[in-house]
Amino acid sequence: MSEVLDLGYARLDLGREARQGLPEVVYGPGKTVEQIAGIVTGLLAHNSGPVLATRVGPDTAAAVLGQVEAGRYDEEARLLLWRPAATGPFSVMVVAAGTSDRPVAAEAAAVASAIGLDTTVVHDVGVAGLDRVLQIRGRLQSADAVVVVAGMEGALASVVGGLVRAPVVAVPASTGYGASLEGITALLAMHACCAAGVTVVNIDSGFSAAMAVHRIAQARPAPDRAADRGAGRGGTK
Repeated sequence: MSEVLDLGYARLDLGREARQGLPEVVYGPGKTVEQIAGIVTGLLAHNSGPVLATRVGPDTAAAVLGQVEAGRYDEEARLLLWRPAATGPFSVMVVAAGTSDRPVAAEAAAVASAIGLDTTVVHDVGVAGLDRVLQIRGRLQSADAVVVVAGMEGALASVVGGLVRAPVVAVPASTGYGASLEGITALLAMHACCAAGVTVVNIDSGFSAAMAVHRIAQARPAPDRAADRGAGRGGTK
């Protein structure tokens, strides 16, 4: 049975790192500064890997960093992190359909990078301008996994899913006009994707996409494909 650290307001799963390769991740909303700081302190003391707190606003992040040293904050991703992992050989490309999807893509990319995935990001490649996707086709095909973030009708997941051999993890975003139903339309469209085998996570959950890729990487460590990817991969770290 895994060891549990009882803080009164939280019971930390100290065995998760051994079971899944990463310590428990802290979900920030609904927790006080003191609770986040206490949980993070406990995880840092009893684990060796990266410690993350997601969906944390700037004011809360500043207060937590004042109590727990050596952390850093990614405001766009709303992510607090301590002890980020060294970058490993498994590569993931995060592609976002539109600039409005950027915050979700930022969370996916920041979490993926923090847990040691070799991460690149490309924004604004939605299917309304299909050439934009085709221009990065080679880079998509060289990645070990692809995360697709799209709102509206979520069609980018089908397009990318049909172009690449690697696992595709789709994130429906809550962007779009009324009939987009705050991401539900994209969610259902991605589930009905005609490109077989696309994985779909929760609406706006860039975190879940990064963790899905982490599981894939744990199960299938990527070979060294640096020679195949070459210097042209580029992207935004």
